[in-house]
Amino acid sequence: MSSVKSTTTTPVSNGQAEGAEGPGEHGAAAVLSKRPEVDAAAAALVPGDQAVRLRAIPFAFDGPRLLVAMLDPADVAASDEISVCAGRPVARVGISRDAFAELLRDVHGITAAQMAARLGGDGGSDDLVANLEAIEAADLHRMAEQPSLINLVNLIILEAIRARASDVHVEPFEKKLAVKYRVDGVLVEQEPPPKQLQSAITSRVKIMAGMNIAERYAPQDGHISLRFEGRKIDIRVSTVPTLYGESVVMRILDKESITLDLATLGMRESDRAGMQKLIDIPHGMVLVTGPTGSGKTTTLYAALTKLYDPTLKIITIEDPVEYELSGVNQIPVNPKRGLSFADGLRSILRQDPDVIMVGEIRDYETAEISVRAALTGHLLFSTLHTNNAISAAGRLLDMGVEPFLLSSVLEGILAQRLGRRVCQACKVPDVLPEELKHRLSPREMAMFPDGRGWRGAGCERCGGKGMRGRIGYFELILTTPALRTGISQKAGMQDLAKFVQPGFVTMRRDGIIKAAEGLSTVDEVLRATQDAEESAD
Repeated sequence: MSSVKSTTTTPVSNGQAEGAEGPGEHGAAAVLSKRPEVDAAAAALVPGDQAVRLRAIPFAFDGPRLLVAMLDPADVAASDEISVCAGRPVARVGISRDAFAELLRDVHGITAAQMAARLGGDGGSDDLVANLEAIEAADLHRMAEQPSLINLVNLIILEAIRARASDVHVEPFEKKLAVKYRVDGVLVEQEPPPKQLQSAITSRVKIMAGMNIAERYAPQDGHISLRFEGRKIDIRVSTVPTLYGESVVMRILDKESITLDLATLGMRESDRAGMQKLIDIPHGMVLVTGPTGSGKTTTLYAALTKLYDPTLKIITIEDPVEYELSGVNQIPVNPKRGLSFADGLRSILRQDPDVIMVGEIRDYETAEISVRAALTGHLLFSTLHTNNAISAAGRLLDMGVEPFLLSSVLEGILAQRLGRRVCQACKVPDVLPEELKHRLSPREMAMFPDGRGWRGAGCERCGGKGMRGRIGYFELILTTPALRTGISQKAGMQDLAKFVQPGFVTMRRDGIIKAAEGLSTVDEVLRATQDAEESAD
């Protein structure tokens, strides 16, 4: 009989669990509102990666039947898969999302670490994988196809998605193999797998990404697509050879985890109004600048989403296409087949577009074609790598763009950085440390009454970290007549800065405003905008 306590129901199809919320939305069973007691033997019948994928966890036996807690008890395909895997008939039990998350943490929370420890055994000798070239490709393939190893790699990826990580880093060192998740822009080291699993883990990732496992001494790129909790996840994989083996980075692209809305990204109302002016113009060039990983592409996607109209032909060329946008024609750059930004842009112009997005202006050829496209009646969005907004004009002039052409087409420049967002569920006032006060101007300090800022105290929602998610710090320049004149005369950056529109707010000041409102912290703002501090008050 079931070892489950009063939180379950016997029989499930007719009875109702104590502590449950009445009939499930699908009518098949009660919905558990609390985590049920778990029979370890039942839970062990389905491995952790499969439980996450199916959103279902066995938790008890009811005679010959296996009781399975399911987020979607109407998912017959999932219950059939569990039935085949366990060799038993299955009784589906609905469970609330919070209760399921708690159950998943308790049953499979450290599955990846436990599995890695089991696979690693006693650790073996230090030189077990020191001579990597001695391992044959066929042996690597065989190691990578072991079911336990497959589950380990799957769980590393799935736990990263659950942790809201943007990247997974697998880094080989002399004595260990490090696994790190980048969460809210900060690398967090995980429990390391045994060093002797290095070749097998790397090879498994490369097989999943369609890469050549026999090539270990040249950089490679690949792509993985999977489904997690009913949504599609794309993963870009990059490997590079290092002194102690291949370093692997997996960039997780989860379209449903981001909201393509300028307000949600953290843009203040005044900047959103300025962006709306740029979106509404019929033709010209709009640039978004910042370092790699500062959210430029996401901002452009949000602008295109706001701009979308069935009467407009919108085409993008990107390297790579990060998220699929409904109603937008997106072209991935493919240098191996002769499709560069410049070549693709030439072809786009023959497609009668209204709006064009170029993923990045990297060279003179792309810059020149972009400028001429904006001159000939197209609205063109693109990105550049510069420290602040006003530097973008100088960067294009340095590439060789004619000053009079650039001054004619440039309509606006947005520069941005990303910082961590204070958890709004547990934020509390906090006295600013003296070292931070010394880095703020009197005008900035005036934004913090009594010298108090904000911090996250730590709660269940943010995992005790006090931070959850990221927020943008922006500076927006709308091209004024004086600025056009300065660009056409190749004025220096300091001179051009004098011609920006009244009320211009630097990235740093924008961040300080948000820190004063409790959306971020002063140290996050100063860290993210330190290379742009010279433009602050």
